[in-house]
Amino acid sequence: MDGIRNPLALAGRLLVAWLFIPAGFAKIGGFAGTVGYATAMGLPLPSVSVAIGLAIELFGGIAILVGWRTRIAAALLALFTLVAAFYFHAWWNLPADQQMMQQLMFNKNMGITGGLLCLAAWGAGAFSLDARRRPASA
Repeated sequence: MDGIRNPLALAGRLLVAWLFIPAGFAKIGGFAGTVGYATAMGLPLPSVSVAIGLAIELFGGIAILVGWRTRIAAALLALFTLVAAFYFHAWWNLPADQQMMQQLMFNKNMGITGGLLCLAAWGAGAFSLDARRRPASA
């Protein structure tokens, strides 16, 4: 398994980045709509919160993609994803006929959070900027 660990870490980082980078860019283009949605969902300070979320998604996603400060980026994205799950996918507050999709989205966010926490724990692997800045003996 050691021979495929680093290629798997790279593939995992690419797939995680695939989720967050486009979402960050979409929030730039649809900022007003996203703020409106955040307001409707009860997010505090919606304009500020959306701007912070946009920055975390975009810059965190890019950091994960290239493997730069991966553990910090993954931890921030995990926190962001956890908060988003509770604010935007609170299926338990919905009528029974509307719960299924939001429960699925909530559970998806929990799984993504788990993967991000693993990335925060184990790092980016050898094919990353993080690996290039560490001395070989570390």
